[in-house]
Amino acid sequence: MEFDLENPLTSSQDLHSHAVASLFQAENHHMPSIDYCGSLDSVDCDVSFRRQAISSILQMSSSFDPFLSYLAINYLDRFLSRSEMPSEKPWILRLLAVSCVSLAAKMKKTEFSLADFQGEGGFIFDSETIMRMEILVLGALKWRMRSVTPFSFISFFISLFKLKDPPLLEALKARVIEIILKSQKEIKLLQFKPSIIAASTLLYACHELFPLQFPCFMTAISNCPYVNKEKMLCCYSAVREMEIKEFDSLYGVVSSSSSPVNVLDRHCLSSESEKSHTMGAESDVKRRKISVFL
Repeated sequence: MEFDLENPLTSSQDLHSHAVASLFQAENHHMPSIDYCGSLDSVDCDVSFRRQAISSILQMSSSFDPFLSYLAINYLDRFLSRSEMPSEKPWILRLLAVSCVSLAAKMKKTEFSLADFQGEGGFIFDSETIMRMEILVLGALKWRMRSVTPFSFISFFISLFKLKDPPLLEALKARVIEIILKSQKEIKLLQFKPSIIAASTLLYACHELFPLQFPCFMTAISNCPYVNKEKMLCCYSAVREMEIKEFDSLYGVVSSSSSPVNVLDRHCLSSESEKSHTMGAESDVKRRKISVFL
């Protein structure tokens, strides 16, 4: 069976076999170096270089699968943590971004043309130049391109919950994926293992979607022998801080556009929402009790 980057545990047997242990053992090889996060915190130019490179990657891969951009940024961070790049040369930043996206597309077996990534930023590279940069990236990553990411652990952790209802399961997965995709931009989260990020984002999504069952979910993951509970709680706090920051930012944009008319509109919408929420709360709780078996 073909290897799936997002779901390497392809069967129910995998979730309870040596494949799980192997996955947890391998994740250290697919992370940036230990001191990478600290160096970014202390050097502003490195943060700026990374931010611009990520922006370029997202721009180039916007028409492709979002997992492709995640994989490309994974390559970027692992490369930057092991190599020094002259950040004062913007063309190198662009070349590195193009090479990471190209490698990710090849790994994902995505059809593309180098023309898809050219022209942005005023730089155009020939295929030979891009290939040489790809070789540098591959060397720094020791040719470990089948990256172990937080997505690799979602199925395993969800299996600990014994969630029965398919719609609820899909809603949970969708929310976890959404948070993980956003988390890659957060420097604080680079210090945590992919499995810890997966466990923490899953718990955060559970707290949003199934608050009544959250203590049971927390116990299930905390009792997992592969999880360091202290690090998981630290990561959970970082994820929570990230989500609060985003909410405050969005709320600030809405507030700044306030006028007598749209304030009244929001008040009416809020009143209707509260009334609807009150009417549906009791039935929602009953549905959760029926649908979720722990």
